[in-house]
Amino acid sequence: MTDIKKLLAELELEAVNPGACTGEWIEPSERNELVSKNPSNGQPIASVIQADADAYEQVVEAAQASFATWRMMPAPARGEIVRELGNELRKYKDPLGRLVSLEMGKILSEGLGEVQEMIDMCDFAVGLSRQLYGPNMTSERPRHRMYEQWHPLGVVGIVTAFNFPVAVWAWNAALAAVCGDTMIWKPSSSTPLTAVAVQNISNKIMDRHGLSGVFNLVIGPGRSVGERMINDSRVPLISFTGSTRMGRHVAEATATRFGRSILELGGNNAIIVEPDAKLDLVLRAVLFAAVGTAGQRCTSLRRLFLHSSIADGVIEKLVKAYGSITSGDPLDESTLMGPLVNESAVEEHFAAIEKAKEQGGEVLIGGGRPDKPGNFVEPTIIKCSEHIPIACDETFAPILYVFTYDELEEAITVHNSVAQGLSSAIFTSSVYSAETFLSHEGSDCGIANVNIGTSGAEIGGAFGGEKETGGGREAGSDAWKAYMRRQTCTINWSTELPLAQGVKFDVE
Repeated sequence: MTDIKKLLAELELEAVNPGACTGEWIEPSERNELVSKNPSNGQPIASVIQADADAYEQVVEAAQASFATWRMMPAPARGEIVRELGNELRKYKDPLGRLVSLEMGKILSEGLGEVQEMIDMCDFAVGLSRQLYGPNMTSERPRHRMYEQWHPLGVVGIVTAFNFPVAVWAWNAALAAVCGDTMIWKPSSSTPLTAVAVQNISNKIMDRHGLSGVFNLVIGPGRSVGERMINDSRVPLISFTGSTRMGRHVAEATATRFGRSILELGGNNAIIVEPDAKLDLVLRAVLFAAVGTAGQRCTSLRRLFLHSSIADGVIEKLVKAYGSITSGDPLDESTLMGPLVNESAVEEHFAAIEKAKEQGGEVLIGGGRPDKPGNFVEPTIIKCSEHIPIACDETFAPILYVFTYDELEEAITVHNSVAQGLSSAIFTSSVYSAETFLSHEGSDCGIANVNIGTSGAEIGGAFGGEKETGGGREAGSDAWKAYMRRQTCTINWSTELPLAQGVKFDVE
């Protein structure tokens, strides 16, 4: 049993915490308290005083003021500060990982893994701080040099979701920091304590260097704080993780003011299993992708396409494995599935199951609710004779729809028929099947895997998806470019002034 008071003390959290910070904590003039509850039992953990309009203004002004000096620090020097942040996160990995599990509900290994992801992002960003490169281009004009360079963008707004309460902040914050940006973090109202804990850790590093206003925090309702941020022309980039519905609103608001947005929205991810697949890999991959985080990852497996020649055997093994899934306290190391985040998520889970049954789906296992307190549900497998309408929607819960197919091209067509395009996978030993899936006529998702599940992406690759997933990219590869502004430079070192394209404009 976790000693909650001891855990909070380790992370310098109080029973009631302020919800806005620029390096110094801000006490809002209005005392609007947000209570964080443990989704495993509904009991309060601690609370946060939400930011009001006044506190938001203080945060934005501090971020703007800090940007003027932070951007002038050499990028490798900024990288050294991010290195220290990563090292500090190493010290706090255990208590922060436990808090993630306690407040969000994911099992302990996933909570610890999420903090490790933050550490990995810091390491990645440190290397990146010496590689913010721009190419040289050949000029058509004699004695001219043309090249491209990248400049810090400004204040970055980071809006994160409850399911990855700290890792997604690191995806953005580590990159934005080495790029020379300052940032304002608005976390989910379901997981405010993890955000306060991370801010405390960040403050330690910045205090050590006499800095403030780089990593900033503002906790408050989306309808007030969130709306201010997405409509604020002082915040040129909004990185938003959340639902497609809200993402569309963010995109419209930022576009209206000619701002930028990075959108990480819904997923409706699928695995195709060919008859030559290694079925032991399939079983393990499906279980983690569909049941891990109680189906509350944007990359969670929602749809499983099984070749008709192997479908019965795979389904039988899956049903048996689902029967052994243990749910309960996520901090108990024997637990494989924690609770859903709140009662609304539980209601959506059961509403989706009812719709599936109305549309012809057959519940093979699950569909009920364990007799225990908290937001627990049974992981559920629903067999479908056709691609039913509810399978086109993303339900943030452990529901797996299973279909059969005869031809790979048929499976790919149905796979691509949904509005979302985040993560996808195929299990096969055939080079033809694998390459077809990865080709122009294959998966239309931002992530496509072979013999790996849909969830558990590494930070070295750019993370994101297409269609209603939003088109955003975060974390690895060249995702850093979204946090900077591009500039093309041309230098004339001749004594002439030739014009491009051979244009003549001589004045006597």
